[in-house]
Amino acid sequence: MIEIHKNRQITLSLIILGGLIFMAVFASILAPYDYTEKDLQNRLQAPSSDHLFGTDHLGRDILTMVMYGARASLFVGFAVVGVSLAIGLTLGVLAGYYGGWLDEIIMRLTDSFLAFPSMFLALAITAFLGQGMENMMLALIVVEWTVFARVARGSTLDVKTKGYVRASRWVGASNSYVMIKHVLPNIISPVLIMASLGIGNVILAAAGLSFLGLGVQPATPEWGAMLNAGRTYVTTSPWLMLFPGLFIMITVLAFNYFGDGLRDAFDQKMKNIELEGRF
Repeated sequence: MIEIHKNRQITLSLIILGGLIFMAVFASILAPYDYTEKDLQNRLQAPSSDHLFGTDHLGRDILTMVMYGARASLFVGFAVVGVSLAIGLTLGVLAGYYGGWLDEIIMRLTDSFLAFPSMFLALAITAFLGQGMENMMLALIVVEWTVFARVARGSTLDVKTKGYVRASRWVGASNSYVMIKHVLPNIISPVLIMASLGIGNVILAAAGLSFLGLGVQPATPEWGAMLNAGRTYVTTSPWLMLFPGLFIMITVLAFNYFGDGLRDAFDQKMKNIELEGRF
């Protein structure tokens, strides 16, 4: 097992991510105002003791919007990566384990999606399907699953040549048993690293689509939609874009920092195993 508590990089990122998740889950309790509450008399107010992050063009409290926005942004990140991981991991393991025509079909399908720039493909799919969170998530899933499929296939090709896999097949274990019992546990490390990095990328991509008006609509609290709503007032009321942009940056950096920490921890674990095997 990885000793996470000894890795400062993982510990710091977990503290930040834990705080963000706590804020998202308990936004209805922590938020000082109702995010649907409009106060046109106090619209575009600068940060003050009453409104720590100021108010937007409809008089809504920015801090409240940011808290509820964390709920939407994190949900999109975890949901998209979760579904993409399930699809990509399944197809990648099948392709790497069985090889042959199945590998050719899955990998050519993967290559066809990878031939397009990911953000361009997500934009095209979202524009075709229409605005809304569900369509945006579907577009991002179509883009993201290919990454996990490639990583899972490459790792499976390496693992299936190991002695314990050949021995398990030699004694009559079924292919499904070998894949679940031996292949999946031994390829999970790189997949988890890609998943942690992928959540940050999805949150950033979702914010970009919402900023362009193709994702979550401005009435819904979401960081990208808040940026879109505040761009008209960027010179007169910069706090409308400052705070949601700041939280996007912190969240993406925390997930990337966590992924890098996991990679370093897994690499160190493998080095220790190799050293122990020499003595």
